[in-house]
Amino acid sequence: MDISYPVTIAAARTWFKLGDIKINMTGAEHIPEKGGALLAINHLSFVDYVMAGFPGAERGRLTRFIAKKEVFDHPVGGPVMRSFHHIPIDRSYGAAGMKKAVEYLQNGEIVGIFPEATISRSFLIKDLKTGTVRIAAEAGVPLVPVVLWGTQRIMTKGQKVDLSRHKTIGIEIGPPLPVTGEDPAAETAALKSQMETMLDRLIKAHPAEEQPPGSWWLPKAYGGSAPTLEEAEAMYVEERRLRAQRKAAKRKS
Repeated sequence: MDISYPVTIAAARTWFKLGDIKINMTGAEHIPEKGGALLAINHLSFVDYVMAGFPGAERGRLTRFIAKKEVFDHPVGGPVMRSFHHIPIDRSYGAAGMKKAVEYLQNGEIVGIFPEATISRSFLIKDLKTGTVRIAAEAGVPLVPVVLWGTQRIMTKGQKVDLSRHKTIGIEIGPPLPVTGEDPAAETAALKSQMETMLDRLIKAHPAEEQPPGSWWLPKAYGGSAPTLEEAEAMYVEERRLRAQRKAAKRKS
């Protein structure tokens, strides 16, 4: 039974209306009305779960997201995630989460995954994990690329939350990619290439007045001031080092 999920979708639609958030979406027909499918989504912000669930909702489907186990351990977020029947995955041991995702897909569910595994601080497509194509191949379901643009302006790493009105969110759903799992690296490269092409289209089609030159939410390659992929990776490495340092100090205390 899904009780809280439809209520949350209705609340999100109200937010879009009251906040004058314009959703420019194309390709929703690529999400099947029946049967399992794995959505591979780029990761820009903390509200991507809401926005990436919108295409499925428009097709009458609920999307079950794969999320890091720490979210499920949170005293508030955990019960909410479980009520939505999302799928926890332990980043140090992902086999159990991948198995659960395959089960969901084979049972006809729409599952969403962020193959970059973390928010891209450059707002470009990071290197993708091969687990995405391996899950789709094992489950025998379509792998559907979904690319978002604009969600980083609302709530992302290192920036203040901005709930001001009059924003545009771009969403493009691409045609399913054929995957067999025989060459996960090559199939993952093809997925990344497709997502990069889709992201380029979204950025170029976005209202110019919402991304003036120098904007922090715009990649440098498009005239903004966001970190490059290399700079963002260095930031991510430092975050991991500090996180490991905190964990070590906690174990000692």
